[in-house]
Amino acid sequence: MDRETLAARLREILPADAVVDDEEALRPFAGDALTAYRRMPRVVALPSRVEQVQAILKLCAAEGVPVVARGAGTGLSGGALPDEAGVLLVLARMNRILDIDPVARTARLEPGVRNLAISEAAAPHGLYYAPDPSSQIACSIGGNVAENSGGVHCLKYGLTVHNLLGVKFLTADGELLEIGGSALDAPGLDLLAAITGSEGLLGVIVEVTVRLLPVPAATRVLMAAFADIEDAGNAVGEIISQGIVPAGMEMMDRLAIEAAEDFVAAGYPRDAAAILLCEVDGTADEAEEELARVAELLRNCGATSIRVARDDAERARLWAGRKAAFPAVGRIAPDYYCMDGTIPRRHLARVLIEIERVAQTFGLAVANVFHAGDGNLHPLILYDANAEGELERAEACGARILELCVEVGGTITGEHGVGVEKIDQMCSQFGAVELERFHGLKAAFDPEGRLNPGKAVPTLARCAELGGMHVHGGKLPHPELERF
Repeated sequence: MDRETLAARLREILPADAVVDDEEALRPFAGDALTAYRRMPRVVALPSRVEQVQAILKLCAAEGVPVVARGAGTGLSGGALPDEAGVLLVLARMNRILDIDPVARTARLEPGVRNLAISEAAAPHGLYYAPDPSSQIACSIGGNVAENSGGVHCLKYGLTVHNLLGVKFLTADGELLEIGGSALDAPGLDLLAAITGSEGLLGVIVEVTVRLLPVPAATRVLMAAFADIEDAGNAVGEIISQGIVPAGMEMMDRLAIEAAEDFVAAGYPRDAAAILLCEVDGTADEAEEELARVAELLRNCGATSIRVARDDAERARLWAGRKAAFPAVGRIAPDYYCMDGTIPRRHLARVLIEIERVAQTFGLAVANVFHAGDGNLHPLILYDANAEGELERAEACGARILELCVEVGGTITGEHGVGVEKIDQMCSQFGAVELERFHGLKAAFDPEGRLNPGKAVPTLARCAELGGMHVHGGKLPHPELERF
């Protein structure tokens, strides 16, 4: 279906200003925060009600039009990269907080509600929503569910999947399904974890119910500086091994420290090889006791200095540098490529040293800033897209880092998703049988492959082409999987 006809059909469902088909107006929707990849959608639809989303999906099903769902566009893996023949379904206008239940400690939300807005709405009740991605001021809860986002506090309070109670979503054919709910248990198969992190391949999320937590009575933050990044990495494992689970534990290396300090003046020591930010919470006595234990462990692990935030303002300033690390690094290089891999904590020091070696091999600089407590790495590979071959070198460097994560028993993603960015590295982590199962799950929900095509799970033929796995003697067991 050509653009003009598709736009006209969509305007039968949506107000005129909720359909974008002018080429210049389409450009802002050509990609997400993985700016190296851009692709113009055929048409953008901006529904504001579930019924409109349902009608759009039914239209696209009848006409065989691909659909890519998008939230706020803050994703870092190209998961919201449009399909040139399809509809980009932007859910940002579905941004109502439907209900806050302070007794049950739950919130019911439309998918376009900003992450931070949930905690702001719950604050008068002494509650908050724990998962807090660095983009929480802009990212939407629907996108958080699609990518299973984490954040600074995921070490103690878990990822999105651990704070999610229920989801309503529409299938590719427009059928409304509900899984989970605000009750302790729900009838039928437990598919909530399958939908969480499914990256828009299985359905379009139209409502989310999340768990809210009481705001801790006391929160304390300390910053420890280290002269050696290996000492900082080892300190993380030592804290966890002693049975201490901080609310958050983040690490930044020297390049990230300097960039953040120039950007927000958080008070970071510029001469440190690495810093650890550690937050503890609980009752006032619990927080003080845990803070003292952490400080002692860090000194024993070689911390050259330890600074405890004196008040909420200083605490906010210390976290501001970490929260702004990505844009801060963006000021010191024309471009950066943000990776996302997860490793067992015991290998943290070893992997950080190896990342530095890999970066030198490719002739690129890397700034490391990440969720140290759960081993979720975010190496930021600096490059210049205008310099011939640098993007390709950055991607090759990133691929090697992800393969390193798999080699030590980790995964190729922790919270950013696979999208188009890491689809080839799926072949490094999974075998043919596992990929078959992924395709089987996709086919059960979306047999025609119309939702977010070409993302997240590679075809078996692609993996065989890359040489990353053995595919049943080189033959595809199910050739029909190739259409995905």
